[in-house]
Amino acid sequence: MFLDVRVFDGQVNVTPRGKIYVDEATIIREKLFPYLDKGCKQYVFHFCHVDYIDSSGLGVLVALQKKAHLSGGGVVIQGLQGDVKELFELTRLTSVFEIYP
Repeated sequence: MFLDVRVFDGQVNVTPRGKIYVDEATIIREKLFPYLDKGCKQYVFHFCHVDYIDSSGLGVLVALQKKAHLSGGGVVIQGLQGDVKELFELTRLTSVFEIYP
């Protein structure tokens, strides 16, 4: 997995590529959670290049959403497609996150 992280005006834009398993979920946690301490509360994930995510990846997204929401922010997911989109729908995470095409 490749992870591109860019911050603009306090909004953290994240573009992962490839598959997200437990090791990649740990990397996401280590790279993104420190932004919460810096006052960033809005996260936008661009998932158009993600072709798989496991439960640990979903878990880190949910944990980030909970912490960001407590600060008045949240997590937006964009570009879901294929099996990844189906997984978000099956797990009903579409009601947890703001989802955009």
